[in-house]
Amino acid sequence: MRGKAALVVGLVAGYVLGARAGRERYEQIKAQAEKVWDQPVVQGQVEKVKAFGVSALKSVPGVVWKGAKSVTGAASQSGTVSERAERAGRAAKTSAHEVADAVEDSVDDAEHAEKRATARAKANKSSSTSSES
Repeated sequence: MRGKAALVVGLVAGYVLGARAGRERYEQIKAQAEKVWDQPVVQGQVEKVKAFGVSALKSVPGVVWKGAKSVTGAASQSGTVSERAERAGRAAKTSAHEVADAVEDSVDDAEHAEKRATARAKANKSSSTSSES
């Protein structure tokens, strides 16, 4: 009960303080946030994250799915329980190696993308610096 009361008091205090600051202060904060967001350094980091996300999403899920199907298939074939378990274990090891390789490839792709994004950010920074002169 004490936690709920503290939450309500916090929400009320935040509302009152926010209302006092008003729309003008909100607009100032928003303008500063947009200035920071538009800086070439920040955009360079954004590009790095985008590149990493795209490269990580390329192949890993497909390899994981293929591995899961392989293990399930090996476990559901005919034979004794120990034979099926052994086949599933071998399939799981193979799948794990394939997933590790796919992750390693994705990390390599992301590193290359990061280098390209860094080079673009530096080029954008130098071109914006030279245009300001």
